[in-house]
Amino acid sequence: MNQAIAGLLVDLNQRPFKKLPGNRLSWFEAIDRPALRPLPAQPYEIAHFKRCRVNIDYHVEIDGHYYSVPHALVRQAVEARITQTSVEILYGGRRVASHPSCDRRGTHTTLAEHMPKSHRAHREWSPGRLLNWAQRIGAHTKALVHHQLTHKPHPEMGYRACLGLLALARHYGEDRLEAACARAVALGAPNRRSVVSILQAGLDRQPLPQSSSQTDWISPDHDHVRGPDYYH
Repeated sequence: MNQAIAGLLVDLNQRPFKKLPGNRLSWFEAIDRPALRPLPAQPYEIAHFKRCRVNIDYHVEIDGHYYSVPHALVRQAVEARITQTSVEILYGGRRVASHPSCDRRGTHTTLAEHMPKSHRAHREWSPGRLLNWAQRIGAHTKALVHHQLTHKPHPEMGYRACLGLLALARHYGEDRLEAACARAVALGAPNRRSVVSILQAGLDRQPLPQSSSQTDWISPDHDHVRGPDYYH
């Protein structure tokens, strides 16, 4: 049907008007064509919107992935405009963040300008660098650093705690820090606050209480024990 109509359009558009000069084609060339603009360089994308609240780590969750927004908007309600290729965050009708969309669940997309100044200063650190530093001090310090990196809402929060431990090593010495971390791990309190309390009280200089060891139970040799040869 479209092919049949297309053949008739030439005659229709060039047919003279009855009460006006010219025809549809001449008016299009004179009025419409000069006003036409090029088509957009990017094809139109369908978007849907989602109401979100900015978490304390200045990220919002979209389909299991976390996107950063300016940290001043922590705990504020925002709106996400989501397309197949991008995620835009709107606050008060104004765009405050834009990210390429990512389908990796449980991971973060973070822009440096969205971070507080204290977090930006820690970007030169990485989990590997912090763990290597802790390993040079001792196994218990490494265990405590690993706990900080894996039990915080966002990695940068763990960096701050680990860098706080670094400051303790400069003040008290690495040997005392390792001893304090060993006691904190033994007490089930692997955090900087516990380590600081132990160092301030001098408890790191005291021996750890010895846990009562239990020998492995060995079955006595009697006739009810068949042994591996029984099944051959």
